[in-house]
Amino acid sequence: MAYYLVRAKPKPERLSELQDRLQEGAFIGLRPFGKALTHSLKEARTQPDGIAVWEEEDYCSPPLAEERSAVLDNYFDEISVERVDAGEGWKRIEALPRLNSNR
Repeated sequence: MAYYLVRAKPKPERLSELQDRLQEGAFIGLRPFGKALTHSLKEARTQPDGIAVWEEEDYCSPPLAEERSAVLDNYFDEISVERVDAGEGWKRIEALPRLNSNR
């Protein structure tokens, strides 16, 4: 398993829908990544430039391939990943405001 610090440009017109879907647990049942993706997106942060950032565990090659096709591409553009150790990404972004506080 690998861990990534994910950066993505939110689609502003879709953020409210994303937050609603997260609150209702809409992605939890997606296998094999639903629980991890839901947790990561609920904890996602916002950089000063408006880019969303979070840590994600992933098994795919290329990284986040399944997550992108099922969820992420609907809500974000310009998705990039940086390999990190487990927990390192969260430590690096913990002081940033939460993405869901933008609602």
